[in-house]
Amino acid sequence: MAADRMGLMGLMQRTPLLVSSMLEYAARFHSDTEIVTRTIEGPIHRYGYGDAHRRSRQLANALVRLGVGAGDRVATAAWNTHRHLELYYAISGMGAVCHTLNPRLFPEQLTYIIQHAEDQVVCVDLTFVPLFEQLAATLPTVRHWVVMTDREHMPETSLPNALCYEDLVEAESDAFDWPTFDEHTASSLCYTSGTTGNPKGVLYSHRSTVLHALGSCLVDTLGLSCQDSVLPVVPMFHANAWGLPYSCPLTGAKLVFPGAGLDGASVFQMLEEEEVTLTAGVPTVWLMLLQTMKERGRAPKALKDVVIGGAAAPRSMIEAFQNDFGVRVIHAWGMTETSPLGTVGTFKRKDLDRSPQEKLALQLKQGRAIYGVDLRIADSSGGDSGKEQPRDGEAFGEIQVRGPWVVEEYFKGEGGAILNDDGWFSTGDVGTLDADGYMQITDRSKDVIKSGGEWISSIELENEAVSHPQVAEAAVIGIPHPKWTERPLLIIVPEDPKNPPTKEDLLAHLQGRVAKWWLPDDIAFVEELPHTATGKISKKTLRESFEGFRLPTG
Repeated sequence: MAADRMGLMGLMQRTPLLVSSMLEYAARFHSDTEIVTRTIEGPIHRYGYGDAHRRSRQLANALVRLGVGAGDRVATAAWNTHRHLELYYAISGMGAVCHTLNPRLFPEQLTYIIQHAEDQVVCVDLTFVPLFEQLAATLPTVRHWVVMTDREHMPETSLPNALCYEDLVEAESDAFDWPTFDEHTASSLCYTSGTTGNPKGVLYSHRSTVLHALGSCLVDTLGLSCQDSVLPVVPMFHANAWGLPYSCPLTGAKLVFPGAGLDGASVFQMLEEEEVTLTAGVPTVWLMLLQTMKERGRAPKALKDVVIGGAAAPRSMIEAFQNDFGVRVIHAWGMTETSPLGTVGTFKRKDLDRSPQEKLALQLKQGRAIYGVDLRIADSSGGDSGKEQPRDGEAFGEIQVRGPWVVEEYFKGEGGAILNDDGWFSTGDVGTLDADGYMQITDRSKDVIKSGGEWISSIELENEAVSHPQVAEAAVIGIPHPKWTERPLLIIVPEDPKNPPTKEDLLAHLQGRVAKWWLPDDIAFVEELPHTATGKISKKTLRESFEGFRLPTG
């Protein structure tokens, strides 16, 4: 009777989905496909997936010798390099947890995160040795410090019992069999940027990581194949570089790592010389690349796609890539809690015949949910269990998600229950969803400007302001108003500080592009905008800086 109630069970092999299987596949079927790195020491390093797999097994043996066991956390503070890739697979593959540290966080946050994660080993790139020398005395759980370099470049350091990465690897055999275990076992750990309160840990499983990698390779997602050459500019310490260190081995795509060279000229050089077809990163990086492309009058020769996420891509940026240089922009959205891909902006068949302006309007949205992510918008005034809003492209609501690679709870239960009664996770983003599934982020719930009972999208105002030729960067925050509750203040970084636009120029530029009642009540000019550790504009810092600011209309 029990079997009848359960239904007939399938008779397929129950092979667990494990991170190690992706590198193993790449080594077996794409052994000579290159992994290219601009090393921290300077030279370009090249080897194949077969070499990466062999060295990852050596590294796993080294970690065992250091006393790392199943479930132990091993931290990395490193740029995108071949050594960082080896750590990804050696740590997770042996059953430990790869904990990527964002070295751009405040030292106090890093100390908290390492203590909270109870990291046993911390592996650091040369760039970050001085930072961790200052923190080491406050980190009693760390038993070993590994400097990710060779003996020739090993620095004098006060890190306790510092070990040289290449010495560790070269001393070990590559005879290591990846263990088999439950696919729900933890594989990696990323902490949120902690804009409110302490950062919280998102603990990914082997199953969620492999499924996310599979989902990201779909043609309607990033469309990766073994014919691609991929350069992740997004750091491997930021939501696992959007999963690219997993999805590239899974498909056999060539991997190109920029190391610490993230300026426009350095990125252009790597894109050009390694014939990169797809690259991914946040808008601030692409501003520098576009400037280099303008100076040289062309795009890197093989570049087809630029994936933009982390913040909304301005219209002017999409138009520049596509109209001036013939490079397609793929707009994407996600967060640490969604592994991170949630939506990707590829067209439906019926959209292919639309006019260029209609297509651009769709590309300005953050795209459609990919398989594996269920998505809805809910009335935020009703809390986490708020009523679902219409999918008409106009109704605003808080974006909620659920699925096999969406967080269920934070590490060690921080933050308590984070899902509503139906299992939805509230992202904190506010947006619209249309009948075809295209989602558009209009704001973070804490950043949306509430004026006279209506919402004003700070993101849309910012994007329109940045399209002005004399504006390099823009941010919008709400300022208290005695009549309207809040009104928008536009904060501008001029393209040329010696020749800034006037307030009248900017308001005239915005006229007709946004609703009249959305127009900012005042405009402030600054030399630079504050950014978070993940490259986003810090609205929290701006609100603190402009606390007490009086609008002329107030």
